[in-house]
Amino acid sequence: MAERSLKPVAIIRTGGAVIKFCESYSGSGFSAALTFKNGRLTLEVDPKQPMTFDELSVAGFAEVTESDRIFMNGYQSWTDSCELTVNDRMVGIDRIPAPIVKKYSFDKYGDYGFAHYSPKRGVFHGWTYAYIRSGDKFTLVGSLSERCGFTQIKLFTDRQRIKLSRECEGAVYSEPFRAVDCALISGSENEVFDRWQEMCGTALDAKKPAVLRGYTSWYRHYQDISQEKLSHDLSALTASDMPADIFQIDDGYQTAVGDWLSIDKSKFPRGIKPLADKIHKAGMMAGLWLAPFVCEKKSALFRDHPDWIMKDTDGKPLSAGCNWSGSYALDIYNEEVSDYLRRVFDTVLNEWGFDLVKLDFLYAACIRPCGGRSRGQMMCEAMDFLRELCGDKLILGCGVPLGAAFGKVDYCRIGCDVGLSWNDNLLMRLTHRERVSTRNSMLNTVFRRQLNGRFFRNDPDVFLLRDENISLHGFQKKSLALVNHLFGSVLFTSDDVSSYDEKRRKAARRSMRYIGAKVTYADFTGGVVKIKGICRGRDFSVSINMADGRIVK
Repeated sequence: MAERSLKPVAIIRTGGAVIKFCESYSGSGFSAALTFKNGRLTLEVDPKQPMTFDELSVAGFAEVTESDRIFMNGYQSWTDSCELTVNDRMVGIDRIPAPIVKKYSFDKYGDYGFAHYSPKRGVFHGWTYAYIRSGDKFTLVGSLSERCGFTQIKLFTDRQRIKLSRECEGAVYSEPFRAVDCALISGSENEVFDRWQEMCGTALDAKKPAVLRGYTSWYRHYQDISQEKLSHDLSALTASDMPADIFQIDDGYQTAVGDWLSIDKSKFPRGIKPLADKIHKAGMMAGLWLAPFVCEKKSALFRDHPDWIMKDTDGKPLSAGCNWSGSYALDIYNEEVSDYLRRVFDTVLNEWGFDLVKLDFLYAACIRPCGGRSRGQMMCEAMDFLRELCGDKLILGCGVPLGAAFGKVDYCRIGCDVGLSWNDNLLMRLTHRERVSTRNSMLNTVFRRQLNGRFFRNDPDVFLLRDENISLHGFQKKSLALVNHLFGSVLFTSDDVSSYDEKRRKAARRSMRYIGAKVTYADFTGGVVKIKGICRGRDFSVSINMADGRIVK
């Protein structure tokens, strides 16, 4: 995969024809040119009429050795993503009986409906970016734009072959476009990721907080929140010595998912604005959770506006997952849907006065390609729309294909939900790559670390130090807090901090010392993550056994 060894061949399939070339092609339907210069690999296609394609790829040689480590970025925020060896195997949902998949919509959370999971070891795929690491040398492939469709990267280690493809299902192309547009760079970790960021042209807003610390309600109360409960947690946080910039209200304030302006009066008799005002009075920013592109089956939106829901191939409402009473995807190209969301965001940000919105389940915008657009086109346009709605207010993205979020969100979740246990139960471990798992969340935090401060600021999800209503062992809580503070820019807890004894307060202070530490090395071998770096001018190293989260010597 090194620049000197890649001998690219373009592969284009359309209308039953398979066309391969090394430099250029011109035919009756389109012309195309393949170039590789200054670390940029580009396949440009110029259709002479509106066209669809079955494949738009570039393939070439990739040198991989037994000792190398391979990273393939997963489809969306929650998808497990960590370094692999040449003998590892990627596991999809093929082993789950089809009726179970259909009942729980496991196929909707990730790429299972449009990406092939090989049963062979050493055959990997990822999205937007990937790298091969040989010691401290990285060779990076990174998409420079997902606006024409998501970029899929496939690696066949036994054949020493790499393939870069534009995911183009459903797309109709009528103007010249870049079917493949990728950086291909070798060097040190910082060299390749800095260069990729420079080539992408993304820049973070220096006026927005580089680190957010505070509280979110989800892992303490889940949907069982109320004015009384959150007022207690706010008072506890205000009275503590824990630094806090923001207090975020998560799911549960609304009568149903999708009915965002219908506040549950049994929980918040005076509405949600008085609590936002109270948060501001306490000297913190106020955050609110929304899932703008979905609604649940029991919502008034689902009942009253069936034409707002995307349809599957059978003309039925398109499932977005098994959450709540059933989750369904909204048609973001329906003008009434966009008008409704404009009203929602105007109310939340301007009338209620929230400073940040955590926008979740965003992948739902592109579950099924439609309207002549690919999934990537739809997701990028959805993120443009959200940025327009939020203006200068802060966005924390979640459940989103990461490339579409680059430069659009201020903060972004880069892992799955943390659990109240280490790795959930055996049954859930046999489901999908986006499942709840403290273990997987921590691995994502370590191995998506290079995105932090370049394309957005990373949210590793919460750390939890409490003893009540939790199954994590003390050493697991310690490891979670350490990793979050080492690699994250969003440092939320979901505890009642008034319950902390001196031991918990000390653990919290100890973790905070790692904010801003420089990590110089991270490796995942034999089930153990090894991390080295510099903190406050001193070298440090830590090893965590990911089988149980125990810090090992």
